[in-house]
Amino acid sequence: MMNKKEALVNYIHLDESVTISYPNDNGTVPKKAGGKTYTVEEAVETIGFGRFHILLLFIMGSTSIAEAMEIMLLAVISPVIRCEWLLEEWQVAMVTTMVFLGFMAFSGVWGYLADRYGRWMILLISTVWSTYYSGVTSFAHTYGWFVFLRSMVGSGVAGHSQGFILMTEFMPSKYRGRILPLGQIFWLTGSTIEILLAYLIVPTLGWRWLVRISTIPSIILLLVFKCIPESARYSVSVGNTQNAKQTLSYIAKMNRSSLPQGTLIETETAKRGRILDLVDSEYRRTTLQCWFIWLGTAFAYYGLVLTSSELLENNVVCGSSKHANLHNSLETCHCKMFEAADYQTMVISTLGEFMFVPFSPFVIETLGRCRSLALTMGASGFFFLLLNICTNRALLTTLLFVLRALVSANFIIVYIYTAEVYPTNIRSFGLGSCSSMARIGAMVAPFIAQVLLATQPIVALCLFSGVCLICSVLAFTLPIETKGRAMQEIKPPSDGE
Repeated sequence: MMNKKEALVNYIHLDESVTISYPNDNGTVPKKAGGKTYTVEEAVETIGFGRFHILLLFIMGSTSIAEAMEIMLLAVISPVIRCEWLLEEWQVAMVTTMVFLGFMAFSGVWGYLADRYGRWMILLISTVWSTYYSGVTSFAHTYGWFVFLRSMVGSGVAGHSQGFILMTEFMPSKYRGRILPLGQIFWLTGSTIEILLAYLIVPTLGWRWLVRISTIPSIILLLVFKCIPESARYSVSVGNTQNAKQTLSYIAKMNRSSLPQGTLIETETAKRGRILDLVDSEYRRTTLQCWFIWLGTAFAYYGLVLTSSELLENNVVCGSSKHANLHNSLETCHCKMFEAADYQTMVISTLGEFMFVPFSPFVIETLGRCRSLALTMGASGFFFLLLNICTNRALLTTLLFVLRALVSANFIIVYIYTAEVYPTNIRSFGLGSCSSMARIGAMVAPFIAQVLLATQPIVALCLFSGVCLICSVLAFTLPIETKGRAMQEIKPPSDGE
């Protein structure tokens, strides 16, 4: 390890640009003689929350609307494609599995590219990608092409998480715990819109028009992305301090605020995010625990979505099973369409996720990220155990409603924590790798919720509970709490670098 490290420090002040070198033994940044300096973190805090952040929340939050509509689309058109192509249950499930496989494969890729070429650029490319393939899906005339095209949609949607990264990097620290959880409202809005669209369009115009109309939010997003600039934190991390200064000036003007006095200064890092950076001595424990927590979060969330319909329709815990009534003709089984009551049940179940949203800012800011996640994960495990009790439909619906709020809260908190814990040069890659692990849980969930639950419901529900309880312990023992912590701009050097 070198005794003295050379780091580039860029000063931008009007038309003057000076580059100097300095020893980085103590990690401090020297001030320019005779003048004040400030960092991006200080600028963001000084500018404060204002009109720009409201616009940011609505535009970047709307990426969740587009993502939720693409995911919910799979659920609402499953009966239709089963009837059109006479599919078996495993073939219908394969569509969802392949979408999440594409999601898993590209989450890390988009994150890796975003740490090198910018969050805004990757968000734009991934949105164009998912919109294009989603529209093309409506012209698929065979099951094979449909599965392939939907997997490509999943690959593109995986890049939408860069919208959350942009929100996190622009948000003042004291507002991140209050504002970022509100992004869940956009996801729930997208899910609800898709269900209502399916109710209106599928019986009249058919599923192909539903797919086409569902791409409209993504097309609108492509038109308004230009209102949001590239992350200033990313710009300075790659040495583009001039662009960062322009971005911060734009935000300050829009918020009717001002930048700190002095000159913007930031240390440039030559290295961008690598997989080894996530598992070195500085972040190894955090990364490994986050990977399992993300896997468990998705496993519980998508498992509950599928389990809810099984418990409500077939009451497997009380001994009733749909298998007692499988003497229908093949044609009847293939063409059982959703009725109005089915759409109503889906809407009510989705609205359960709104339950935690009003309380999430208070809980997250009071308890901190780690303890909040440990609490909601532990509660999720407890309520999964309660589902083993044979009860009436009203109480069962209440349990499912509360549990839906809890598993949704897990996603809110883990998203915020992951975006805050990693430094700028590996933040997108870190979030992308965690998202990839989540898709593994999402791909396993259908086999537990639809296959194992039908034959051994207690084992299936206890498995969901056990994973949540393990995640609760891992969340409580996370080594870094990010509440009130300044976002790190550069990954600290490891020994031997």
